[in-house]
Amino acid sequence: MEQVLVITGGSRGIGAATALLAAERGYTIALSYLQNQAAANQVVQAIEQMGGQAIAIPTDIASEQQVIHLFQTVDEQFRCITALVNNAGILEPQMRLAQMDAARLNRVFATNITGSFLCAREAVKRMSTQRGGRGGAIVNLSSGAARLGSPGEYIDYTASKGAIDTLTIGLAKEVAHEGIRVNAVRPGFIDTDIHASGGEPNRIERVKDLIPMKRGGEAIEVARAILWLLSDEASYTTGAFIDVTGGR
Repeated sequence: MEQVLVITGGSRGIGAATALLAAERGYTIALSYLQNQAAANQVVQAIEQMGGQAIAIPTDIASEQQVIHLFQTVDEQFRCITALVNNAGILEPQMRLAQMDAARLNRVFATNITGSFLCAREAVKRMSTQRGGRGGAIVNLSSGAARLGSPGEYIDYTASKGAIDTLTIGLAKEVAHEGIRVNAVRPGFIDTDIHASGGEPNRIERVKDLIPMKRGGEAIEVARAILWLLSDEASYTTGAFIDVTGGR
């Protein structure tokens, strides 16, 4: 039975690693990207070279209309959706709350919270057995920082990930009887270029001694946890969290 996976923010970092690993395991991939078409095309080409099938769709998940278009495109190309990875998220430059304005907060929350809700909504509409779907699985990308708060740096980002935790718990209970499992992965300090977005590309070097394993994680290590939650090996797991944080 064909497994079709939608991954938001799939052109780089954890999203790209997840797309490639899922393709290796037989999933057909639909990935969204915001701006970097070249990077998205590279992921698609790599999947095609391994004999898989993938498409890349430009999408700002903060836009309801663009999210609807994303899922309609997947409907047209692949006819069904069996899995969603809510990975897309943004990070603004490091600062304290006293410096943050409403525009920044709205940008972060619109993408990280509203976008994830919208994508989950569209996936549920298609996967629910009560709506004629085959069931499926959703994995939300939260953050280990949701438990820590990131004071002085990103409390808006971590608050948005706290909302993702609550979304995961509530939606898992809401759709459990509709054949849909909803879980989350909370990465810690992972070696991706998101740290540059916050103004500190070498952040992991500064904080690695705070991590019990004394190193940052790799995107593939997060991808493996995501793929387990999507798989039948996690068939009785919903509303759960896997922390990929090196013990922090």
